[in-house]
Amino acid sequence: MATKIPAAQNRLYKNAFVCKVCKHKMKLEPQKILTGKARCRKCGGKDFRPVRKK
Repeated sequence: MATKIPAAQNRLYKNAFVCKVCKHKMKLEPQKILTGKARCRKCGGKDFRPVRKK
């Protein structure tokens, strides 16, 4: 089994969120998600979830 490279894990999953409406992946600061100031560029939605690690 291959070992996980920390630099690659940070690039793929750090500050990455997915819009719950249109499933568009974006890099955002978690503080903006928590305060509700973030909007999806594609659909304008405000609900996000973290990217699932595979």
